[in-house]
Amino acid sequence: MARNWPMVEREHELETITAALTGNDFVGAVLTGDAGVGKTTLARLATGAVGAANGSKIRWVAGTESARSIPLGVFAHMVGVSAAHDPVTFMAAAREALLADGHTVIGVDDAHLLDQLSATLLLQLAIDKAARVVATVRSGVPVPDAVTSLWKDGHLLRIDLSPFTQRQSVELVENMLGGQLEGLSANLMWESSGGNALFLRHLVEGALEAGSLRQVKGVWQLRGRAAVTSELAALLEDRVEQLPGTVLRVLELLTFCEPIDLDVLSEIAGEEAVEAAESRGVIRIAEHDHQLLVRYNHPLFGEVIRRRLGIASARRLRGRLYSSLKERPINSASDRIRLAELALDSDKSADLELFEAAAADAIGLANLPLGERFARAAVERRGGVEAADLLARALLWQGHRIEAERTLAVFDPDLLDEVQLARWGSTRVSNLLWSMGDADRADEVLTSVRSRATHPKVVATLDGLASACAVNENKLEEAVACAEPVMAAPDAPPWAVWWAAFGGGLALALMGRGDAARRYAARGHAVESHIDGLNQFMSTHAEVLALTFTGDIDAARRCASSPYTYSSPGQYLAWGMTKILQGTVDVAQGQFPRGIDNLEQALAALTTEGAAAWMFPARLRLAEAYSALGRAGEAAESIAAAAERGGRHSAVYEPQLEIARSWQAAAEGTATPAIRLALGAADAAARAQQHAIEAMALHTAARFGDTSVAGRLADLAARVDGRLVQAQARHAVAVAAHDGAGLDAAAAEFERIGVLLSAADAAAQAASAHERAGDRRRLLESAAAANRLAAACGGASTPALRQSAQPLPLTSREREIANLVVAGLSNRQIADRLTVSVRTVEGHLYRACIKLDVTDREALAELMRSGSSSGKRQGS
Repeated sequence: MARNWPMVEREHELETITAALTGNDFVGAVLTGDAGVGKTTLARLATGAVGAANGSKIRWVAGTESARSIPLGVFAHMVGVSAAHDPVTFMAAAREALLADGHTVIGVDDAHLLDQLSATLLLQLAIDKAARVVATVRSGVPVPDAVTSLWKDGHLLRIDLSPFTQRQSVELVENMLGGQLEGLSANLMWESSGGNALFLRHLVEGALEAGSLRQVKGVWQLRGRAAVTSELAALLEDRVEQLPGTVLRVLELLTFCEPIDLDVLSEIAGEEAVEAAESRGVIRIAEHDHQLLVRYNHPLFGEVIRRRLGIASARRLRGRLYSSLKERPINSASDRIRLAELALDSDKSADLELFEAAAADAIGLANLPLGERFARAAVERRGGVEAADLLARALLWQGHRIEAERTLAVFDPDLLDEVQLARWGSTRVSNLLWSMGDADRADEVLTSVRSRATHPKVVATLDGLASACAVNENKLEEAVACAEPVMAAPDAPPWAVWWAAFGGGLALALMGRGDAARRYAARGHAVESHIDGLNQFMSTHAEVLALTFTGDIDAARRCASSPYTYSSPGQYLAWGMTKILQGTVDVAQGQFPRGIDNLEQALAALTTEGAAAWMFPARLRLAEAYSALGRAGEAAESIAAAAERGGRHSAVYEPQLEIARSWQAAAEGTATPAIRLALGAADAAARAQQHAIEAMALHTAARFGDTSVAGRLADLAARVDGRLVQAQARHAVAVAAHDGAGLDAAAAEFERIGVLLSAADAAAQAASAHERAGDRRRLLESAAAANRLAAACGGASTPALRQSAQPLPLTSREREIANLVVAGLSNRQIADRLTVSVRTVEGHLYRACIKLDVTDREALAELMRSGSSSGKRQGS
C-alpha cells in the first residue's frame, strides 16, 4: 500500500548531527540503533541539509551481506579494474575518486556490514579529515574494528538513536492518516511496534489492508489483532530463517501462550532450547509475582511466527500447551482465560465448565469479544441458561441487542430455579432497558420475575435491579426505597449490592445527598470483583457525579481513573467509558478542550447500540463543553443526538438535557431564552426530587444574569450536601445585589473548589458590577481575573465573559438582539425566539445602531463580530 509517511521531528538529534558534520570537534557522526528506528532517514536528512548549505558533494554507499566478501566492496564501483590486485593502489584510487569533487560528505548506511578494506579506507579519511562522514550502525551486531575506531578514537560523534516516544509515534501515525488516532489504539500500536518507525509504518499499513484500522466519527480506531504487512514479515523472517529448529520451536510455542511460565516452556521445548533462544536475544525472561515469565523480545515476532504456521500445526501446538497447563493449578482469571483460548482452537477437547468460567472472567475484565467467544463455545457444548446468560451479557454491550434478547427469550422462567431466574431476569431486563430502550417491556419482565422470587437473596437481587430501573425512569424515591433494604442487609449477595449501589447511589447523588451516595459507592466497591467489568462503570459514574455535585473535584478525578490496564482492543468499551468519566470531571472542572477530546473519543468508541444509555450523559457533557467555548452549532448537534435516543428509559437525564439546551442558547448569545430554559430545568428537577440538578440549573440562570434565584438557592443550600451549593447560593445573592466585592469573593471560592468556569463568570460579573459602581481599579482587577480564568478553561465564551470583554453601551436586551443579528436571524425569527413583537425588536435595533453610530443591521453585525473576536483574543 503506497502511502506518504511524514518525517517526525527529531530536532535535537538533527542539530547534533549537523553540528558534528560542520564543526571542528568531529569530522562527522555515527548513528547507532535498532533496525527501523530511522537512522538512515535522519542521516540523509542531515547530509542533505549540509550539502544544501555549503555545496558539499554527497556520496552515499551502503554495506550489504553480499558485498562483505569483496575487498573494498562498497567503493568498488568507483575504481577501475586495473587496480584490483593491489590493495594499497586500490584504496588510493578509491580515495581519489571519492574526493575528486572537492568538499565531500560520505554517507555509509549499515557500516557494520563493511568489508575490512572499506572500513579501513573510511577510518583513514576520518583520521586525515579529508572528508566529512556520517554512518549508520545497527545495535547488537558485530562491527569491524576500523568502524568501531571511528567513534572510540573520537573522530565521529556517536549518537544512539532511540525508538520513538509514544507522542512521536502518535504524531507520525496521525500525520499519515490525516486524522486523530484513538488513545487506546495509539497505546496498543506503540507497544506492539516498540516505537520502531519502520515497524510502526508496517503495522499501520497492515491494519489498513486488513480493515482492522478504520475511521469512526473522525477518530481512527484499531479493532482486532495488529496485522503486519508481507514486507515487514519478510524483513523479520530473514532473522527467523537463521534460527535453529529448536529455538524456532520455542518461538512457536510462545506465539500461542505469551507470557508463559519458564518451567512450562522448558518442560515442553527443553531447557537447552529455551537457553539458546534467550542467548540469541529473541526471548526475554523476567520475574513477576515470584514467577519467571518468558516473553518475546519484540512483540512482532509472534505475528511473524503465526503467519508461518499452518492450521494443523497450530492446533497441535495449542493442544500440547493445553495438555501441559491443565495439569497445573489455576491461580488467576488470566490463567483460566489462557487455558480456554488454547483449548478453543486446539486438537484437544475441554469441558463446558472451563468455557463458562473463562467467559465470566473475560466479561469481568471487560473484554467482551473474548467473553463472547468463550460463551458461544459453552452454548455449543449444550450449556444451559448459565451459558446463554453469559453470551447475552457479552452481546448486549457490543450492540447485538436483538440476538441477546433472542438468546434469553427461549427459556421459560417457570422452568428455572431461583438462582437461574435472578441471573436470567437481570440480564434480560438490562438488555431491554439500557440496550433496547424498551422500558415498558423491561418493567413487564421485572414484575414477572419478582413475582416468582421467594428466596431472600434472590428477592434482594431483584430489589436492587428494581432500584437501578427506577432511577433511570426518574423515580428517585422509589429507587432509594428499593435500595435501602439491600444496603442494610450485611449478607446481601454481590449483584444485589451492586444494583442497589448503582440505583440508590445515583438517586441519592441527584437528590443532593452526596454523603449517602458515597457510602453506597463504598459498599459497591467491596463487591466489584464479582461484577461484570463494564457494569462497574455505571456505579462509578454515580459516584463521580456525587463528588462533582458536592464540589470534591480532586476526589472525582481520582474516582474517574480506571482500574484496568488496557492491553487488548477488545477492551475498547471499557476504555471509552473511562473517557466518559474523565470527560465528566473535565467539564465540571472547566477543562473544556481536554473534556471535548475525551468525550469525542468516547462517543466514537461507543458506537454500538448496546452503549446507547451511556451516550446520553456523554453527549450532554459534550454539549456543555462546546457551549462553554462558544461552539453553539456543535452543541446543538450533540443535544439533538441525545434527544433522539431519549425516552422513559433515560428520563432521569431530562432536567440535565434542559440545562444543556440553556447553555446552547447562551452560546448563541441569547440570555433571555437561556435563563428561561435554565429555570425550566430547575422546575423539572425539583418535581423529580433532583435537588443537586435543581441547584445547578438555578446557578446557571444566575450566571446568565438572572437575579431571582437567590432565595431558592439558599433553601437548597440547607438541603444539598457539599460546599459547592453553598458557594452557588452566595454567588446568586451577590448577582442579585450587584455586589462587586461579593462576586469577587465568589470567584475566589469557586477557584479554590476547582470549578474554573463558575469562577470566571463570577469574576466577569464582578467586573461589570465594579464598572457600574465607577470603581475603575477593581474593574480592571476583576476583568484580569476573568480573562485568566477563561484562558484556563480553553478560551471560554459565556454571556458574562462576553459582556465583560465588550464594554459596549448597550442594554442586555439590545446586546442579545444584536447577537442574534450576528447569528443571521431575521427580525421575525428574533421576535419568535425572544417571544416579543417584531416592532419591539426593530426598536431595540434602532437604539443599538444609534448608540454604536452604525447605520444598519449589517454594520451592527460587523461591529459585534469585531468586538467578539477582540474579546476572545483577550481571553486566549
